[in-house]
Amino acid sequence: MIEKYCIISPETKIGKNAVIRSHTVIYHDTIIGDNFQTGHGVLIRHGCKIGNNVSIGSHTVVEFEVIIEDDVRIHSQAFIPEYSILKKGCWIAPNVVLTNAKYPKSKRKIIEGVIVDENAKIGANSTILPGVKIGRGALVGAGSVVTKDVPDYAVVAGNPARTIKKDVTMIRYKDGGFAYKK
Repeated sequence: MIEKYCIISPETKIGKNAVIRSHTVIYHDTIIGDNFQTGHGVLIRHGCKIGNNVSIGSHTVVEFEVIIEDDVRIHSQAFIPEYSILKKGCWIAPNVVLTNAKYPKSKRKIIEGVIVDENAKIGANSTILPGVKIGRGALVGAGSVVTKDVPDYAVVAGNPARTIKKDVTMIRYKDGGFAYKK
C-alpha cells in the first residue's frame, strides 16, 4: 500500500506487502525487500539496498548508497548518512544521528559511514561519529556521543561514550530477568 502524496521513482524496486505512508520520497535505483514500512515523511535517497522486514519511522532521512539488512528498525527522526551499513536486526532509536564526515564539507572520497553490526541497539538522541563500528549485540545508552568503535556485546554511555558493562547480557530487569541474550 502506498498512501497519497508519496513520490517514488519508477526505477525503485519494492517487494511485497509494503506500507509506505504519506509524504515519503524514495529516489531512483533503490531496492527494497518484502514487508517494508515507513512512517510519514521518510526520505530515502538513491542507490540504497534495503532488506526484508525493515521499518523506518516518520521524518527519518536515509542518504544515498546505504545498506540496511533484514529485520532492522529505525525509529522516527533518525539520520543515516551515505555509506552507512545497518546489519541484520539492529535497532536505531528516535533522533539518532549517524555521521560520515570528520570535518564539515569533507570531500566524498574521505567520508566514512558508520557500521551498526547485527542486533546492536542505539539509544535515543545518540550521535555516532564517522567510521565508527558498533559491535554485534552492543548497546549504546541514550544521549551518548560515540567517538570510537564499540566492542561486541559491550554497553557504552556518556559523552564521550565509555564502556559501562563489558557484556550486555549482564543487564537485568528489576524482577531479575535478563534484558538481552547473545
